[in-house]
Amino acid sequence: MTDFWIVVIGLLIPFAGTTLGAAMSFFLKKEMNVTVQKLLLGFAAGVMIAASIWSLLIPALEMTVGPVKWWPSAIGFLLGVGFLLILDNIIPHLHLNTNEPEGPKKDLKKTTMLTLAVTLHNIPEGMAVGVVFAGLLSGEAGITLAAALALTLGIAIQNFPEGAIISMPLRSAGASKFKSFIHGMLSGIVEPIAAGLTILLLSLVLPILPYLLAFAAGAMIYVVVEELIPESQSGTHSNIATIGVAIGFVLMMVLDVALG
Repeated sequence: MTDFWIVVIGLLIPFAGTTLGAAMSFFLKKEMNVTVQKLLLGFAAGVMIAASIWSLLIPALEMTVGPVKWWPSAIGFLLGVGFLLILDNIIPHLHLNTNEPEGPKKDLKKTTMLTLAVTLHNIPEGMAVGVVFAGLLSGEAGITLAAALALTLGIAIQNFPEGAIISMPLRSAGASKFKSFIHGMLSGIVEPIAAGLTILLLSLVLPILPYLLAFAAGAMIYVVVEELIPESQSGTHSNIATIGVAIGFVLMMVLDVALG
């Protein structure tokens, strides 16, 4: 398989996760099972934590030369956290847990706000995928194919419940199955677009790749701490989410270390 098709498949994996989640509007009438959602959120959190370390921060540190090797990683990481923190304060923002029963009008308004928030949050996640594949193509970042694909898989798993919690409330509010599916699916289209643009700018990205790798790590950790872990630990069955975190973390570690 050529590098081109490897990159295309890698960029489409997260979008496929959103699409599959949105497709739940065709099969389910109610919200996603809480236990399943917690397991998926926990698993995605574990994968993304491990990916931030082995796929992003460690390669960023290894690429840096000079007496202060930690400087680009520290700056990039804080910028990534700060970028998403700003997004959370300037856009309508709702957390993933939207199971409270409300009327159709409130459900529709909530879903509209959630769609905007999820769509904008998918931009830095797409950038993370793009930066990792840009590093893979450059051959200078120490990023393996297994690590890059595992990272995209972790994001795809996170995107599955996001697609579902957008499409299913729309369906409950009276929208058709197809319209609900399209809205949920389109919320994830920004990820492959952002990733593709990052790769196209490879010649510009390469000199600052350590900063961008750490930036992606900061953005990923922010999503984990702000969204995935709080929502997975809320209410009952939080132990299911904790098990998911452990499994996801170990799986990502094995893929990156053993296979890489």
